[in-house]
Amino acid sequence: MRVSLSSNRYVSDLREVDDGHVAIVGGKGAHLGALSRIDGVRVPAGFCVTTDAYRRILADVPSIDDRLAQLSQVAPDDRETVRTLSAEIRRSIEAVVLPDDVAAAIVRALTELGERAAYAVRSSATAEDLPTASFAGQQDTYLNVLGQAAVLEHVSRCWASLFTERAVAYRQRNGIDHRTVRMAVVVQKMVFPQAAGVLFTADPVTSHRKVASVEASFGLGEALVSGLVNADAYRVRGDEIVHRAIAGKALAVHARPGGGTVERAVDPARQDQPALTDAQVVRLVRLGRRIEAHFGHPQDIEWCLVDDDFQIVQSRPITTLFPVPEARDGENHVYLSVGHQQMMTDAMKPLGLSVWKLTALAPMHDAGGRLFVDVTRALASPSGRAALFQLAGRSDPLVRDALETIVDRGDLISPLPDQGPPAGPPAGDAPAPIETDPAIVTDLIELSQAANATLRRDIGTKSGPALFDFLLAAFEEHKRLLTDPRSMQVLMAAMDASWWLNEQLEAWLGEKNVADTLTLSAPHNVTSEMGLALLDVADVIRPHPEVVAFLQEADDEGFLDELAALPGGPEARDAIQAYLDRYGMRCVGEIDITRPRWSERPTTLVPLILDNVRNFAPGARERRFEQGRRQAEMKEQEVLERLRAQPDGERKALETKRMIDRVRTFIGYREYPKYAIVSRYLTYKQALLREAEHLVRAGVLPEQEDIFYLTFQELHDVVRTHEVDDQLIRRRKEEFRSYRTLTPPRVLTSEGEGINGAYRRDGVPAGALVGLPVSGGIVEGRARVVLDLARADLEPGDILVTAYTDPSWSPLFVAIAGLVTEVGGLMTHGAVVAREYGLPALVGVEHATRLIRDGQRIRVHAANGYVEILS
Repeated sequence: MRVSLSSNRYVSDLREVDDGHVAIVGGKGAHLGALSRIDGVRVPAGFCVTTDAYRRILADVPSIDDRLAQLSQVAPDDRETVRTLSAEIRRSIEAVVLPDDVAAAIVRALTELGERAAYAVRSSATAEDLPTASFAGQQDTYLNVLGQAAVLEHVSRCWASLFTERAVAYRQRNGIDHRTVRMAVVVQKMVFPQAAGVLFTADPVTSHRKVASVEASFGLGEALVSGLVNADAYRVRGDEIVHRAIAGKALAVHARPGGGTVERAVDPARQDQPALTDAQVVRLVRLGRRIEAHFGHPQDIEWCLVDDDFQIVQSRPITTLFPVPEARDGENHVYLSVGHQQMMTDAMKPLGLSVWKLTALAPMHDAGGRLFVDVTRALASPSGRAALFQLAGRSDPLVRDALETIVDRGDLISPLPDQGPPAGPPAGDAPAPIETDPAIVTDLIELSQAANATLRRDIGTKSGPALFDFLLAAFEEHKRLLTDPRSMQVLMAAMDASWWLNEQLEAWLGEKNVADTLTLSAPHNVTSEMGLALLDVADVIRPHPEVVAFLQEADDEGFLDELAALPGGPEARDAIQAYLDRYGMRCVGEIDITRPRWSERPTTLVPLILDNVRNFAPGARERRFEQGRRQAEMKEQEVLERLRAQPDGERKALETKRMIDRVRTFIGYREYPKYAIVSRYLTYKQALLREAEHLVRAGVLPEQEDIFYLTFQELHDVVRTHEVDDQLIRRRKEEFRSYRTLTPPRVLTSEGEGINGAYRRDGVPAGALVGLPVSGGIVEGRARVVLDLARADLEPGDILVTAYTDPSWSPLFVAIAGLVTEVGGLMTHGAVVAREYGLPALVGVEHATRLIRDGQRIRVHAANGYVEILS
């Protein structure tokens, strides 16, 4: 319940404010006011200097509006300009003399609390302690401030600290306009604790919501926050301390008699003593749970221990926790990340999430802008668990290890009686029964193309609510096409034949990953064809230097129209347009319907085309494909000859030949269903954007792309009613910005714990980075760490290091010698195409883009599953 503020507009007692007053007293002040109202929670007495006082001061700062406008236009990476402008604004704010009525209001509040008391003067911005951005440590705090004059001076310093370089950069990263933020200041009586520290009511490392984390040190908490000392660390579940580590605490920060703080050595006899007793730790966590329940979110709490009594000096939401899928049944659940299977772990917008869920073959859950599948029931029964482990182990050993970790602990999954093997295609060693006939693949592709052509024809006649009824029916047809029995058989036959070849030929010949070579240049692989086709585009452009020069400067999406005026331009335009006609539905993160497609943003392809012009000679496409086909043919002959020389060799060779034929016939089709999905997605998107254009013209929405922040059903309602919740869209945009900073785990529990699994492997050299080998070989070269496809600058022999590669990255594969990614599995798209191109490839290398620096020389041991950093 909101409380009316005191009559003075410049000062408010902490007891008069709560979370409804963020605009007046800032995030910290509002939270402290709310804390002071919770039974059993003690908060040091104090008051807030309101944002009205800040506005009053800002009005006297010369040219402040112009400077803030200028600061808002500075690019986040222009650190020198940010530093200069921020310093100018700070100096200007600190130079303003406090108006008499503002100073008088502060002095009156100090008199009521006690003029001779020591105070903490703390910044409290309106964009602070938010659920999506904590701003922890971005503005300034001053401890043990003595005397009225010193308090007034430090209030001005707090106002100015809104423009520290770190605070400005933080707002830029979080998309917060500097001109919209106001600063209040919290003034509280100092407490002089025996111990202080932080309490996280959810584990900040694993995100486990039922495990609290406590850190404690002697004296003021500043020693811990500033990194001056190692703190005692506890992890607590329920009322049980499940982990403790007592640190040697050589220093502590204490209040200085004349004001400010001082570092003092801790008595050697006390340094290794715990700052808290076990009973105090448990009592503190209980207090934290009460605070968490009040705010409704896990909290990051700063506390002080004074005479065996805890006082809370700050509580803010923990903004780094990965959200948990919503389940209303009160049961435990285990979720698998869809993004790790689809090679797209970025956050998705609400429309993208909802369309994927409506077109997916299995029920989906979303959290943190990502999609998850609930595998709880499969884990609960022995046969379901065995099938899931086998499938996960073949695809991504990290997922299997994470699932086994959960099952082995035995504290989350309640066992169910065995229901027998799951329905569906067999998961065992025997390939699915299907005739090895190339016409099957041709028929499936033709059926898909015909269905997509029908969709494009029919959707053009639909608009308004009728469009959404049509789309719901189209989504059902979408799923029917994906579950075509012959299509499923082809996919399973290809994967099972590939696994059979690798397992049997390693057993018979002692050679690993033979299928990698046997599948080179397999037919009908639309993703590898897409990469090679861009070499043909380069062949058209290469003879025309004016076209090449023009493309080097092209930064406008209308550049294709301008090409026609150049010598060779019409041919170049037609080649690029033909490529877009066939592949323009693709883009990075293509499972999110809201992502800009190549056909919508063709400049994305320009750097890749120019790399091909520079790095390859004419006719490279045909040579590359033919080289791969010959390698596969020679490997087949070699394998069969070696098998025939063995005991029972004719049988082994005959069986192996049958599997080779099967995998070469069907493995290319592995990429086609995804191509068909994103082809349909572009058609859906174009129709929805036409509706968005109508809404913009009608004044319902300010921008077309606002529809991306609505679910499919919400957008349907807006089209039907011509009414929209502007605040909902604004909140969704803020949530999306925060979700983009989070890293999804491979496996997530309903308790919030993220588990990424570990490799259980011997023989890896010290310092090497371990991953999952998906395409064999050893390659050494320059690492190119690329996080944005449009910024790739590759040369032949480079090894691409990136977070993930979905099909849109395949045009880069023609120019590289090897691949290292943070995400992936044996049958994900990047792995399939890497094998198709014969690239040594390692996926699932945790933090590869951070641990490998751009330009370093590395050696990828793809067959043995590790990367060596050489220099």
